[in-house]
Amino acid sequence: MLIRNARLVALTDPAPSDLVDVLVEDGVVTRVSPAGASGDGREPYDEVVDAEGGWLLPGLWDQHVHLGQWTLSSARLDLAPARSAEHAVALVRERLEEWPDLPVIGWGHRPTAWDEAPVTAHLDAIETEQPIVLIAGDGHHGWLNTVAMHMLALPTRQSVVAEAEWFMAYGRLATVLGTDGTGPEAYRRTMENAAALGIVGVVDLEFSGGVADWAERWAGGADLIRVRHAAYADGLDDVVARGLRSGDPLDGDRRLTMGPLKIISDGSLNTRTAWCCDPYAEKAVHGFPVGQPNQTPDELRDLLRRATEHGLDVAVHAIGDRAVTEALAAFADTGARGGIEHVQLTTRDDVRRMAELGVRASVQPAHLVDDRDVTERLWPGRAERCFPLRWMLDDGVDVVLGSDAPVSPLDPWLAVAVAVHRSGDEREAWHPEQSITPREALAASTDGWGTVAAGHPADLVLLDADPLEGAGDQAHAARLRAFADHVVATWVDGRVAHQR
Repeated sequence: MLIRNARLVALTDPAPSDLVDVLVEDGVVTRVSPAGASGDGREPYDEVVDAEGGWLLPGLWDQHVHLGQWTLSSARLDLAPARSAEHAVALVRERLEEWPDLPVIGWGHRPTAWDEAPVTAHLDAIETEQPIVLIAGDGHHGWLNTVAMHMLALPTRQSVVAEAEWFMAYGRLATVLGTDGTGPEAYRRTMENAAALGIVGVVDLEFSGGVADWAERWAGGADLIRVRHAAYADGLDDVVARGLRSGDPLDGDRRLTMGPLKIISDGSLNTRTAWCCDPYAEKAVHGFPVGQPNQTPDELRDLLRRATEHGLDVAVHAIGDRAVTEALAAFADTGARGGIEHVQLTTRDDVRRMAELGVRASVQPAHLVDDRDVTERLWPGRAERCFPLRWMLDDGVDVVLGSDAPVSPLDPWLAVAVAVHRSGDEREAWHPEQSITPREALAASTDGWGTVAAGHPADLVLLDADPLEGAGDQAHAARLRAFADHVVATWVDGRVAHQR
């Protein structure tokens, strides 16, 4: 394929100011040359694309997605507007009045600011035999009725089901849903929507399923974009038995590969289970004023050692500053490779340590929009150390961006815009000293590939406008939020994944 008359977006290296032609062979960019220097058009190209002066850049990646849950999310009850337990129950009642014979799976409520904590009795008071499963907006707990607890083989209780117990139950939702809407066809539709945004690949950190599931799904047609499949501790034995290392193809296709071992080392801000150095300002979990780890230090190190011995990178979820410190200590002690997911609260010294150890920071900027107000309440005086992207880049940390979909939308342009201007509404940027430039944010969204050049994979996006045009201010960020409208075409491994 020859892409004629393109302009290159200058991400990490200088780009020619004039139009260029880009030659793609066998899924690789093999030549970038001045426009018209590629011949008179009589070469035996399989395809010639006239970019008409559009802007070409490496394809975008979302480095943190729960792809199955995102695929399901379109069929879920949206509870983001709920402002109280009573309000949420009213929304559930409305759903059941409309569809009385279907389970209710909700997503998005954030009860941290509610006056009354959600309890099972609220949902049991609804007269229904249907299971009700309401998943918190950060994904770290489920609010269930007793029917749902029985179906998910959970002990009954009045409180929500949280953290490790919830993650295990999460993978059993198909027992509640029956046909759960995550077959190959549903995944394919999700991939088509992603490609329309310019996405060429995702790191899938889904809680359930394993190598065999992805191989079957891929063979069934869910093969449009690149996927790196992450394993959890309960699937590690299977990965080791298969002899898979990070980067190995899962099914003989270089677009579907083994990703990291995912470890959830602490909780989240909204459930007040993120492990911190200082206590939460209010409503801390009883007995755990600073949150809590999900593994002992020895257990964490054992997982990192085992992953390293078998050639697997690791992705360690660490939201609180104490969790980040302990994760970095485990990296140092084991020599593990990989990164820390979220890095929501950390210290200046630990950012420097990340750089020294070569530990990647996988950050989801849209979370700072969701958590801005609750951070000021629960972590007062610590906000200047939240999502410290500027510190990270200045210190040489390898930063990659993602969404954590469905916690935030699977939308790389939203992540880029929030990284540039740290606000999701009309308010001024939240700690703008930690903002990064549009060029830096886009570079952190392209899986390490800079300005398109020979030797790059042919994972490319053609835009009809320049994403770097602007002052890196609020207006520029607003423009970036809507940049999906400017995606003309997306290619993965040299094949068309989306064409406007």
